Amino acid sequence: MKNSRFETDLTTGPLLPKILSYYIPLMLSAELQLLFNAADVIVVGRFAGSDALAAVGSTSSLINLLSKLFIGLGIGANVLVAHYKGAEQDRDLSDIVHTAVATSLIGGVLLMILGIAAASPALLLMGSPEGILPLAVRYMRIYFVGTIFNLVYNYGSSILNAMGDTTRPLIFLSLAGVVNVILNLFFVIGLRMGVAGVAWATVLSQGISAVLIFRCLCRLEGPARLIPSKLSIRPHMLLRMLGIGLPAGLQGCLFSISNVIIQSSVNSFGPVVMAGNAASANIEGFIYSAMYAYSQTAISFVGQNIGAKRFDRIRSICHICLVLVTVTGLVLGGGAYLIGRSLLGLYSTDPEVVVYGLVRMLYICVPYFLCGLMDTMVGMMRGMGYSTAPMIVSLTGACLLRIVWIFTYFQTHHTPEVLYVSYPISWAVTFLAHVVCYRYYYRKSEALQPVS
Repeated sequence: MKNSRFETDLTTGPLLPKILSYYIPLMLSAELQLLFNAADVIVVGRFAGSDALAAVGSTSSLINLLSKLFIGLGIGANVLVAHYKGAEQDRDLSDIVHTAVATSLIGGVLLMILGIAAASPALLLMGSPEGILPLAVRYMRIYFVGTIFNLVYNYGSSILNAMGDTTRPLIFLSLAGVVNVILNLFFVIGLRMGVAGVAWATVLSQGISAVLIFRCLCRLEGPARLIPSKLSIRPHMLLRMLGIGLPAGLQGCLFSISNVIIQSSVNSFGPVVMAGNAASANIEGFIYSAMYAYSQTAISFVGQNIGAKRFDRIRSICHICLVLVTVTGLVLGGGAYLIGRSLLGLYSTDPEVVVYGLVRMLYICVPYFLCGLMDTMVGMMRGMGYSTAPMIVSLTGACLLRIVWIFTYFQTHHTPEVLYVSYPISWAVTFLAHVVCYRYYYRKSEALQPVS
């Protein structure tokens, strides 16, 4: 199979330099994608006030809840593209590309309808304060107008990443990110549109990134090239994609449910704590994305090597990614907390908001490397083609544990500190359980190695 100059063969050569060269553009792409939301939060917090900041921040967990299932299916596409590329199965590779893109278009329309319809009742159920509810509903409804663009970009970038290309998604997001910042400033400061302005800026910038990646897929060389007239869902490919992506999507959804419950608990402390929580969560997002990129790296590297039957490289991929994600989490998480007052000051000039933001950063940013370790182990197993067991372990060890914590200990110790400490506890427990599962699946893959 012929590779373009942007694609990398992940089945040969030294692993560390290849992992880093693959990871860096992937990580930067994830950070730029976060800039969409960061630009929203910073501009609205500085120029539209704390209520607007709280309104935008209060929608993030609900948006994630509604989006995770469809985005999770993109993980299934990533794994299958990597497997078929590694195995040089051209027909299957073409089928999964067309099925994945068709799924993103249909899913985007369904998600848009669901998000617009669910905005008001869902935010009411979460206990959003009456003063910010209309602003939050307005932001969320406009945001979901652009979900078709969001899914097309995410599925398209998953395909390119699995092919070994993390450079072009970075370029596309860079262009869209610049447009997003410019439009934010124009709509909020120039036209005084408030939360509606930042929402429309996000929609339009996501549209640009979607068009660019769709055009790129249409210009690929070889069997992964997208031909619009052949866009359709191949049932057998959809079933395979669902087999891997649906557990990942359900895991994301159910994790988001726990985060929605936590957001509801945060809402009980009032708008100032909500604003501090939103600002801190936005900063943490950049750290999380830098760590989660190792999980995505593991998926593509393991996927291609499984397809090429290079089982000997899997253990090294795991060790390298675990070391790198630990260092990244400790440096970024600890560093962010040390300069947390300055970082939070970018989001709000209210001293109380900054104080409550620092409380969250202490309990989440500092031990954040544990979350990176947990996600990297999930990426290793998904790359092997196993998605159900990691989902069950993650839901039991993290999601369920947090919910139990909130409805038991938190009820008698009602403070933000007690609420936030549930995160690192759940990460540590879940990581250890994932290590046990990974060792079992690794032994299974070792048994498939050809006898020399």
